[in-house]
Amino acid sequence: MKRRNPLLRFGAVLFAGVAGLALCGPPAEATPSYAGADDNFAGSQIAKHEGVDGTPNVQYAAEDQVLGHDVSGHQGAVDWPSAANAGAKFVYIKATEGTGFVSPQFTQQYNGSYAVGLVRGAYHFARPDVSDGATQAGYFIAHGGGWSGDGKTLPGALDMEYNPYGDTCYGKDPGSLVAWIQSFSDTYRARTGRLPTIYTSTSWWKKCTGNTPAFGANPLWLARYNTQVGELPAGWRSQSIWQFADQGVLPGDQNWLNGPLALLRNLAIG
Repeated sequence: MKRRNPLLRFGAVLFAGVAGLALCGPPAEATPSYAGADDNFAGSQIAKHEGVDGTPNVQYAAEDQVLGHDVSGHQGAVDWPSAANAGAKFVYIKATEGTGFVSPQFTQQYNGSYAVGLVRGAYHFARPDVSDGATQAGYFIAHGGGWSGDGKTLPGALDMEYNPYGDTCYGKDPGSLVAWIQSFSDTYRARTGRLPTIYTSTSWWKKCTGNTPAFGANPLWLARYNTQVGELPAGWRSQSIWQFADQGVLPGDQNWLNGPLALLRNLAIG
């Protein structure tokens, strides 16, 4: 019997292994999860992590505070005439999340609120774990998050809160997260002419950005479910909007503009 050269046999095995690696290629990156994205809305994670500790213990006259709300696909199709009759003057509506989710209710909510005379704006649920800030700003703008100077459109808002999919700060250190927010803000401003509103809570902002004061020029939409607005994140002297409750007379979360109707128009026009 003719014996095979062991060196040839080793070479054949080695070749097969290399060929297998070539066919398989490098390990594929995990596809970002958007499971439950329709239930991620402004404040959903803040209420979960920080709790709901009351509602404002002061009452404001109509000329002092303007009542508004925010909604997402979580609310379904909204009865906008009823919302307007209940006192709503403005609303923020979830448009997008990351670079892989557009709210299925966005069109009904965005166009319907405008039709009954509400000043409305869109917001983006940030996912710094899936792509850079500039990319997400572009995705947001392309899917309803733009701005126009018609006096009825608020600047788009960036929702920065606890990560519903994992690490609280999306696996980023404060410096990296501040750079991500800056990239989103700069891109949005370059594309629309407006700085985006930043939605956050003081506790999350301190923990994940190191309480950076870098965004004081952006309008602040502060979430705090308590009797007083409380401490603001560094860099802001006042909030533009206070999200003070996660339920009330209006669908979705409840908000007060920090001033009279004239301020709402100013915020819309820029």
